[in-house]
Amino acid sequence: MTPPHLTDLPIRALTVDDLRRCADLSEDRGWLREDHKWRLLLAAGNGYGVDAPDGQGLAAACVVTRYGDTHAGPELAAIGMVLVADRFARQGLGRRLMTHVCDDVLKGVPLTLHATPYGRPLYEELGFETTGRTEMLTGAFRHEGTPRAYGTSRVRPATAEDLPRILRLDAEVFGTDRTHMITRLPAFADRLVVAEDRSGDGALTGYAAAWPNMHTQVIGPLIAHDTATAQSLVTALALSTDRALRTDVDVRHEELLAWFKDRGLASVAFNAVMTRGIPGLPGDWTRRWAPLTVAAG
Repeated sequence: MTPPHLTDLPIRALTVDDLRRCADLSEDRGWLREDHKWRLLLAAGNGYGVDAPDGQGLAAACVVTRYGDTHAGPELAAIGMVLVADRFARQGLGRRLMTHVCDDVLKGVPLTLHATPYGRPLYEELGFETTGRTEMLTGAFRHEGTPRAYGTSRVRPATAEDLPRILRLDAEVFGTDRTHMITRLPAFADRLVVAEDRSGDGALTGYAAAWPNMHTQVIGPLIAHDTATAQSLVTALALSTDRALRTDVDVRHEELLAWFKDRGLASVAFNAVMTRGIPGLPGDWTRRWAPLTVAAG
C-alpha cells in the first residue's frame, strides 16, 4: 500500500500533552526547546500539528492565539511557532498547515504573525502583508551608576489588586481583550512590575514582565506611556536577574533601541510584523514597546 503524501496527512489539535513533541520539533530545527513558552502557548491558545509518518514525533506544528472572542468569533488571531521538521522541509507541509489554519480554522478572522526572512515569502503568498518590524536584542544588561528612576513614573512589583488595572490598560493599548493570556502572567513570569504616575492620582502608566526562556530572561510584554517609563520598567526587571536579557522592540521606538544598545544588548535579528485582513495591528503602537512573545502577537 502506498503511504499518503505528506500534504495528505491529517492535521490534528495539539494539547499540553504534546509539549515534549513540540519542544523536540523546535530542537530539530535548531531552535531552543523553549518548553516554558510552549506550555503557555498550548494552554492559552490552540496548537495544530501533523504527526510524522515515520512515528518520530511531529512533522509540523503551529500555535494560534485568539483575542477578543465575541459571539461572531475572535477580533484578532496570532499565529506563531510555525515549524516543519528538517527531514520533511520544502515538501509543501508548511504551506498545507498554514492554509488549513488561515482558510479553514480562522476563515474571515483578522490575522497577524511575526515572520523571519525565511518564512516571509510563504506568508506573502497566503495574503499577508508586512505592516511593521521588530528588532530582537539580547545581551547582559549593563547598569550605569546607581539605579535610578526615569521620568515621572514610580515602578513597583505588581500585586493581585493591580490585575484589573493591568487588563484595562492592556486592552486599551493592544486594541482587543487578551485576558486569557495576561491573567497567566503572574504564574508564567519571574517578575511582573507596574508603573504609576507619582505626580498625579497614581494612574497606571505601564507594566512589564520578565520570564525565563532557557538561558535568557525575556522582557515582555512591555507597555508604557513614554520612553522614560519603558526604561524604568526595564531597569527594575534587569536588576532582579543575572541572566542575559532578550526582547523584541518595535523599530519605531528608536530611542529605546539606542538605550538598550548603550547598556550592552546587541541586535541579533529583525522580524517582519505581518497582517492579513487588517491594514495593521489594532491599538496604540506608541505605548506598545515589546510583545509578550512574537509567537503570540
